[in-house]
Amino acid sequence: MLKSVAAAVLALCASAAGAETYAIQAGRLIIDASAPARGPSTVIVTDGRITRVETGAVSPAGATIVDLRTKTVMPGLIDVHVHLTSDANLPWYETLRPKYSDSYAAVTGVKNALITARAGFTTVRDVGSSGTSAIAVRDAIRDGSVPGPRMEVSGQPLSMIGGHADPAVGLSPTLRDALDATPEMFTVCTGTEECSKAVRRLGAQGVDVIKFMATGGVLDPGDIGLEQHFSDAEMKAIIDTAHALHLKVAAHAHGAKGIDAAVRAGVDSIEHGTFIDAAGIADMKTRGTFYVGTLLAFRGAVQMVGKGLLQPSSEKKARQAFEAWGVGLNRAYKAGVKIALGTDAGVFPHGQNAQEIGLMVTKGGMTPRDALIAATKGGAELMGLTAETGTLDNGKSADLIAVDGDPLTDPDAVTHVSYVMVMGKPIPMK
Repeated sequence: MLKSVAAAVLALCASAAGAETYAIQAGRLIIDASAPARGPSTVIVTDGRITRVETGAVSPAGATIVDLRTKTVMPGLIDVHVHLTSDANLPWYETLRPKYSDSYAAVTGVKNALITARAGFTTVRDVGSSGTSAIAVRDAIRDGSVPGPRMEVSGQPLSMIGGHADPAVGLSPTLRDALDATPEMFTVCTGTEECSKAVRRLGAQGVDVIKFMATGGVLDPGDIGLEQHFSDAEMKAIIDTAHALHLKVAAHAHGAKGIDAAVRAGVDSIEHGTFIDAAGIADMKTRGTFYVGTLLAFRGAVQMVGKGLLQPSSEKKARQAFEAWGVGLNRAYKAGVKIALGTDAGVFPHGQNAQEIGLMVTKGGMTPRDALIAATKGGAELMGLTAETGTLDNGKSADLIAVDGDPLTDPDAVTHVSYVMVMGKPIPMK
């Protein structure tokens, strides 16, 4: 008995001795964006987890010291609406070229994952990619093969025929017929049974969340407009099937009727929410639905207008959306609707994501602190990760960044990132 106890003690000592420990020394420390910041502090990280926070700059024996005493250390940022496997400012026809295979998209995603992590984002939700390309990027990061943020992915979004994510919209009949014959088109669905089946197939691919196009979109070449696409019954079938699979659901939604239809059907988040009305706001508040404003997307889309990058119908819709820039977010914020930061990175260049916080303040009317809460705790709650990330509490994953200045009062501070750690692993910054 004594021998077995002694052996167990020795095993524990050996394990502790082999633990990877970091001492992150901060000049200012934000543990929780909703609470006051601390002064000089040290965050102790062991084997990827935050084990304790000490006052002042401490240097535990055997720890790797990270000297950030001139910086503010805070929770890593969370972007719940990105498209890592695509790049911005490409002509609408560019992705029709042969090189844009799923394999090429996955390589693009690996590149953009690192860019996004270096910008201070330690967790992202990719809500729209071709085939299984984003799933491959997510898994490569999880396996430690490539550096990047923690990822959740939706895979291909669901679309009605002729809708925002129907890849055949705007093509010649020959090309459309060819696309209709491909297995990947299962996400373009009609009727409750077909849409439910599409959700199950996405679940079988290993997605973390389902995304569907509740309304038209700005950047698709269709002329249907920005109002409701799927029927109320189809929306409910999509959402009920996803929830039965323990998957949350995000709805791309611009027009007021489509927004409220998705909310009443039980969707977990409204993405964009451009023309939301009083009924939609009230229903979101009652049901606890998250609002994801993607304000950077408006700027990115309008910057493409007049350059031959968009088809004429898309340019018209971009101008319409730009006129309502920030209005929906301001309404949601004033009403107390839950808010998470999302940017639509891929519509604009990856790596600029943190500028969303400033727009949430200047366009959405949020305070810097509330915008920072949305960028950390809000995203964690929406993604079901509050036990894992969003704050720097003991026991959580070591997802943290270092910035210049005070992000609780200055939104621009988060655009100056000098250090990033994701799940206890430092991200190479060069």
